[in-house]
Amino acid sequence: MTGTVQIGKHLVGEGQPCFMVAEIGINHNGDMQLAKKLIDASSFTGCDAVKFQKRTVDVVYTAEELARPRENPFGDTNGDLKRGLEFGYEQYAEIDRYCKDKDILWYGSAWDEASVDFLEQFDPPCYKIASASITDDHLLRHHRQYGHPIIISTGMSTMEQIDHAVEVLGTNDLIILHCTSTYPSKVEELNLAVIYTLRDRYQVPIGYSGHEVGLAPSLAAATMGACMIERHITLDRAMWGSDQAASVEPQGFARMVKDIRAIETAMGDGVKVVYDSEVPIQKKLRRVGL
Repeated sequence: MTGTVQIGKHLVGEGQPCFMVAEIGINHNGDMQLAKKLIDASSFTGCDAVKFQKRTVDVVYTAEELARPRENPFGDTNGDLKRGLEFGYEQYAEIDRYCKDKDILWYGSAWDEASVDFLEQFDPPCYKIASASITDDHLLRHHRQYGHPIIISTGMSTMEQIDHAVEVLGTNDLIILHCTSTYPSKVEELNLAVIYTLRDRYQVPIGYSGHEVGLAPSLAAATMGACMIERHITLDRAMWGSDQAASVEPQGFARMVKDIRAIETAMGDGVKVVYDSEVPIQKKLRRVGL
């Protein structure tokens, strides 16, 4: 039994509707108006929540990495880019207000301890730990001190590393997401069967964080019992930005949510019955017998 985890007004886990998350991440390109458009699009598609990312740039990246030449809209170095993409308190306060107006949950993945403390000001319904942070024991423990549910992605991680992260975090109010950390991911490297492996190994709700092109693997993950599906959302996959190509545009996102809801209805309860709608066909087509 995997149980359920409460995230805001939603129960996530066994027997519950798939929790649909639109990851805005850094696809807002440092533009608050674009961030709002992405929230609008996420709400329109029927998503349950949106997710952002928060970093303290000088802590997460080395000075050498920040100084690396990289032409971008904010300057000529990687540091210019990373700082340009970061929202501060005023922007997140506006995101908090705007999401409440739209009646959609929001939360974030914090890549360092100060960013966890920053997001805590907004009393998030949960925290997401990115695949890149799964081996950072201190950061995992820092998340846990606030008592919110934890969602952890497992991209680029071995089973031993996942075991250790679960040991550090504990299984209370924990959701684990299967993930492949390439952008976009190759279909042959998605390995969706790991969803079953993680569910049997940890006995907690298991979801899927996808970076592939297309929708079919995410639909398959939902059919396999993934308790939540997280996909990046963008207004235009051709837009500037490192995550845009691995994202889903609003029309496709809406279709994915609609199809997953249809799958949930179609799955039924596993009890074989003859439906009333079948009886006239039965009388017309079946020869006398049992």
